[in-house]
Amino acid sequence: MNNELLNTLNSIVANATPLVIASLGETITERAGVVNLSLNGSIILAAMVGFVAALVTNSALVGVLAAMFIGMLVALLVAAAAIELRQDQVAVGFVLTLLAADLAQFLGQSYTRIPGPQILNTPLPLLSDIPVVGPVFFRQTILVYISYALVIGLWYWLFRTRPGLAHRAIGERPAAAFARGTQVNRLRYIYTAAGGALVGLAGAAYSLSVKAGWATPPSMDGDGWIALAIVIFGGWHPFRVVLGAYLFSGLRALATVIQRTPGISIPIVLLNGVPWLLMIITLLLVSSGAIERLLRLLPRQVQGWSRNFLRSDPPAALGTRFEPE
Repeated sequence: MNNELLNTLNSIVANATPLVIASLGETITERAGVVNLSLNGSIILAAMVGFVAALVTNSALVGVLAAMFIGMLVALLVAAAAIELRQDQVAVGFVLTLLAADLAQFLGQSYTRIPGPQILNTPLPLLSDIPVVGPVFFRQTILVYISYALVIGLWYWLFRTRPGLAHRAIGERPAAAFARGTQVNRLRYIYTAAGGALVGLAGAAYSLSVKAGWATPPSMDGDGWIALAIVIFGGWHPFRVVLGAYLFSGLRALATVIQRTPGISIPIVLLNGVPWLLMIITLLLVSSGAIERLLRLLPRQVQGWSRNFLRSDPPAALGTRFEPE
């Protein structure tokens, strides 16, 4: 495999990382029954704050922590508005995404296109020397390695632990979870904050690594909406979510390659629409029962695993308030 292809695959993994982290953060939040529609603005504001904090302190770590705090704060505003003020989560999140994006551009004007600290690649010993796999997956930044751990950790948490079962229960049947002694609204605050912190981390991944620096208009504008779509595409399952993020990143890279290839003239708008088309087709196949009929041809043990992996129904209590009696 030539170096050019390896470099392309390496960049796909790197560029997908913010989407992976943000989508996993939203998966945590939505599995708890809360819709955080502020993702796009939250990522932009976190990217700006993270870059400025890193620039002022000359520390990328401080920038990352500041970005995570901003993401958590915005998410908690959504949760508080829904739980305490009994406002519609979708409406509040939409307003916050517009406010956060505009606030980032206003406050970040003085820091546009200024060089600052970056998170550099840190190849992992031994693993980075594995043919093909090493150059693609293990010659990355620490944020990429964190995304690997998040995917596996979140899957294990949700489907292999008792607290993870309670996490899913408050998003599916909060009344039943409350009857078993689970503090539904308290956990919703906690998981919304945790998911928001990861959204903030995704913002820092942009401004301190993938698209280092800050610019107006922000280069990552729109990726929050993509992350929301990836959560739906991924059926609220960590492994499917990461596959969706890599698919989007891969198709973006393909669009760039096609643009640079002489003799090929495919409209870039059409290429950018391919990921959305694939997502819609996948959801239609699952919801129509076509996938279910295909699964019947497989052994029973495989059928059970496959149904769980291809699950596309949202948590039953997603976006609803819970009021303990």
